[in-house]
Amino acid sequence: MAVLSLTNAHLAFGHVALLDGANFALETGERVGLIGRNGTGKSSLLKILAGLEKLDDGLLQQQQGLTNVYVPQEPELRGDATIFDVVSEGVAEAKALRERYERHDENDDLAWVQERIEHIGAWNWEQRVDETLHRLGLDGTRLVGSLSGGLKKRVALGRALVAQPDVLLLDEPTNHLDLDAITWLEGLLNDFKGSLLLITHDRAFLDNVANRIVELDRGQLRGYPGNFAAFQAAKAYELENEALFNARFDKLLAQEEIWIRKGVEARRTRSVARIQRLEAMRLAHAARRDVQGKVKLDIDTGGASGKIVAELEDVSKSFGERAIVRGFTTTILRGDKVGLIGPNGAGKTTLLKMILGELPPDSGTVRLGSRLTVAYFDQMRDTLNLDATLADTISPGSEWIEIGTQKKHVKSYLGDFLFSPARANSPVRTLSGGERNRLLLARLFARPANVLVLDEPTNDLDIETLELLEELLADYDGTVFLVSHDRRFLDNVVTSTLVYEGDARWREYEGSVQDWLTQSKRAAALQAKAAPAAAAPTPPPAPEPAPVVATKRKLSYKEQRELDEIPKQIAALEAEQTQLNALIAGSELYTQGAKRIAEVTERAAEIDTELLALMERWEVLEAK
Repeated sequence: MAVLSLTNAHLAFGHVALLDGANFALETGERVGLIGRNGTGKSSLLKILAGLEKLDDGLLQQQQGLTNVYVPQEPELRGDATIFDVVSEGVAEAKALRERYERHDENDDLAWVQERIEHIGAWNWEQRVDETLHRLGLDGTRLVGSLSGGLKKRVALGRALVAQPDVLLLDEPTNHLDLDAITWLEGLLNDFKGSLLLITHDRAFLDNVANRIVELDRGQLRGYPGNFAAFQAAKAYELENEALFNARFDKLLAQEEIWIRKGVEARRTRSVARIQRLEAMRLAHAARRDVQGKVKLDIDTGGASGKIVAELEDVSKSFGERAIVRGFTTTILRGDKVGLIGPNGAGKTTLLKMILGELPPDSGTVRLGSRLTVAYFDQMRDTLNLDATLADTISPGSEWIEIGTQKKHVKSYLGDFLFSPARANSPVRTLSGGERNRLLLARLFARPANVLVLDEPTNDLDIETLELLEELLADYDGTVFLVSHDRRFLDNVVTSTLVYEGDARWREYEGSVQDWLTQSKRAAALQAKAAPAAAAPTPPPAPEPAPVVATKRKLSYKEQRELDEIPKQIAALEAEQTQLNALIAGSELYTQGAKRIAEVTERAAEIDTELLALMERWEVLEAK
């Protein structure tokens, strides 16, 4: 049963129709991921469903007595209030009702007040707030103004959840959250009993949370059952059919236009019905909203850097009594694509500045390579002048821009990033968050660089632009340092990871995020297995036996055969794992249907378990 619905919804800003006769329904208990390109109106739709904005035309319906809570991308919180006070704003009605009851105002209908208090559970609102803070790992006494972006997002979620809404509306909930917090949020939302509608471009998050995907595309809302992987397969098939239909339609229209323009003889015999059909086809073609062009990404690497980009030997760094990096050693080579992973505040930016020679270590040595040209993409977009025009941001004082050996007009270059020529002279402040990120990418790629530093580049970018950015970075000849909490993006780009492991210790892992998770999981399992043996009490000394010559027990023929086969089995599994990871990272798999996608992902998970079992068996046989 639908808890809220939109029928024939229309919404436009200027001449752009964001909703064009769109229909949508959110069912009880559904977890819906809302996706679409930047600027298509996703946030506006969420605000309409939350009752904060109005439709130009159409009908919004919701169940009687329904409560919904909206959490925006950048929630507004009172900086001078404690976390407890801000989260308590979610139970404002409960607080007010209990205060009315305790005042015993003669003008109040105390019977109604008491009935309402019992209906919404207002007697114990403090307990609800405390329980919510405990679930979110928040200290209610801390001032909100002192919190990081990730903790502020948790506080906003707490304020929403304590209200126990029927519908939860979230706009980019993973922004500013680290990997651990994103995993925690996935569990929280999967346990949520109400209906959920969220906007996110984190594909792994969508796969783990959503049970339906709704795409806002050219003013229409189209629903697809399943998670994001299932959506990709269905969407590819749909776009292929749409292209075929449009091609046939255009061919028929062209034939009819030729017919109507024939000479006098044809005009004597032409059919009135056929003319009317041609006019209808012309109208249909004019009204058709074709798929927007794709972002065109290209970058000039300039001159190649030296083979070694940076060498760090036993470096350490502290700020006051707080250690950030302790005894870290690594070598970064030209062409490496390095992901930095760690919780917010761990010191990823500090480590990055030491690698690039911008911050000296307290101890240890840093040796930089030669001919380094570094370009930065900053997370908070602080380097953008909001009053400058888009054209001046890309090419100050000139209408032309040089990309390698090519010379382009700045309006044409902005068009590659889906900015129309009419917007070239608009100020930056008129852009949405996603559009500002796109502008930053345009400026970044307009300058030659052989080292790219990307700090949370995925925030606010639409999924299609993310996939194109992945392709560009994969083909880029220079060196990339990537700070991101988007697991899928990291998996598809990086060749190694620098991971914070607590106590200012950093460790380098070869491969992607999934490789790091697999390796750390194996290490943790082996460590857990070894711990009970190490903790066992030492037995009292036995009487000294007669001296004997110590000998190792010989393996049986069957055990020796098993030991000889294990390395081959491990190699075969790792080769299969590499093939499956390539399938999952590519696009071909998602055209083969949901069943095939499930088979591949399940097999990839099984291989991890089989490898761990083989490694443990190998260790046992070797010990014999």
